[in-house]
Amino acid sequence: MSEIHSFGVEPITSHAFNATKDKLAISPNNNEVHIYHKTNGKWSLNSSLSQHDLRVTSIDWAKNSNRIVTCSADRNAYVWSLTDGIWKPTLVLLRINRAATCVRWSPKEDKFAVGCGARLISICYFEEQNDWWVSKHIKKPIRSTVTAIDWHPNNVLLACGSTDFRTRVFSAYIRDVDKKSKDDITTSWGGKAETGALIGEFPSSQGGGGWVHSVAFSPDGTRLAWVSHDSSISIVDSQKSMYPINVRTRYLPYLSCVWSSNNLVVAAGHDCCPMLYYYDDSCGEIRFIDKIDKSLKKETDGFSAMRKFRDLDKRAIVESTVSNTALDTIHQNTISEVRLYSDYDPKRKDLDKISSVGVDGQMVIWDLKTLESSLANLRIK
Repeated sequence: MSEIHSFGVEPITSHAFNATKDKLAISPNNNEVHIYHKTNGKWSLNSSLSQHDLRVTSIDWAKNSNRIVTCSADRNAYVWSLTDGIWKPTLVLLRINRAATCVRWSPKEDKFAVGCGARLISICYFEEQNDWWVSKHIKKPIRSTVTAIDWHPNNVLLACGSTDFRTRVFSAYIRDVDKKSKDDITTSWGGKAETGALIGEFPSSQGGGGWVHSVAFSPDGTRLAWVSHDSSISIVDSQKSMYPINVRTRYLPYLSCVWSSNNLVVAAGHDCCPMLYYYDDSCGEIRFIDKIDKSLKKETDGFSAMRKFRDLDKRAIVESTVSNTALDTIHQNTISEVRLYSDYDPKRKDLDKISSVGVDGQMVIWDLKTLESSLANLRIK
């Protein structure tokens, strides 16, 4: 089953939940961020954050510290803290001259990364001496706009995708924040105690490629997935040959992807339907499992299919324009973002829930238990 929530007709650019999932932050494709509170199964507007001057491009909510970070096309980022029931902003010194495009908290929530159109990534951390958020830049060898970022579970490695058809893994080590030795930083990807050190660089796909729209580390941090505008999905396994596996799908391009487990990837985009893929590490293959959206097109007049065609023949009754243009999916327009709704727990056998927002102004929470029959043939544990 899926939960469907509508927030008007304006597109939703980005969304994020708090730790208890009773509060939701969304960007309705303008300069504001709306905070909703869930009561009796319904979302009610609690407050609006309007510090930005231009469209908010990305939001992330720190689960433990309960802080919200937002970035915008106005080249600024703010960290919002709840004090006496009021969200108060703190400006971040990004030092960029182009629009900020994406932002994510690190797993330990002691720093965050901001991608932008200035061909760099700002690694931001709090400087206690001056009581403000400062940043260090990762520049080379990025040659175009950074469109997506994601943190490795070790709080140091950072993956990014950009419009130069490349996915890269960097070291985002900050000496003042990361109290780690070189041995603690080293993973199956490698690791260096140097900010901006390039760990790996991968093309979006073989023989061409497209803009990288989303990147995501697996829960155990050994695999990296990304989706590109050439309708491809790619995975690189750091425990294997570090050579990316690319699959060109027959669907429209995906805009967002997330791991539901260490072998399952959910991708969604212009087809308005989240889709599940399985990474078989034994043979290094990416397999399409099924569409997560199992809904059927509903008749607006309530007639059955047989009665509808009988009336078309006898009475020459035609469907309304709204019914003709309605899609067979819950989302009636492009899915702009998909995120993990429930925190990943390797001990739990149930599949995680995911949430998605779209250009149709809807937010849908998907329960992946409906796909257990499809997954049974793969014998996934």
